[in-house]
Amino acid sequence: MKLGIILGKSKSAGLIQHMWDQEKEHLRVFNELIPKYRVRPTLLLPFWDIAGFALGAGTALLGEKAAMACTVAVEATITEHYNNQIRELMTTEGDNKEIIEYIKKFRDDEQEHHDTGIAEGAEQAPAYQLLTKVIKGGCKAAIFIAERV
Repeated sequence: MKLGIILGKSKSAGLIQHMWDQEKEHLRVFNELIPKYRVRPTLLLPFWDIAGFALGAGTALLGEKAAMACTVAVEATITEHYNNQIRELMTTEGDNKEIIEYIKKFRDDEQEHHDTGIAEGAEQAPAYQLLTKVIKGGCKAAIFIAERV
């Protein structure tokens, strides 16, 4: 999918496309690891796909700064989630080295996306504090629900 459809030929469209390509790689690896480690994926994945697209597209329609604010909020939440997952895996029995290394790499990618959003003016988005607080809350709720369903 080309996010440039929404953002046109802006500088941010290329950055967002780069981040999207990294996210697709994360998904590809996780899709390989799920059966390998016999992990049950959340039943809500199709819903999260639609919700994620709607969130990204919706904020992009508000402008580049809002799209970057969305990126900052989502990536801050995912980075925190990955850190929690790493800590949990480090304290559980079993050979978790491969998974931990992937999660560390992906966490670092997410932090890069966060930092890119800040550098691209996310904090200049209208109602930045409110927007990011609402998005972070939604992401945390989605993680909480996905871990249980």
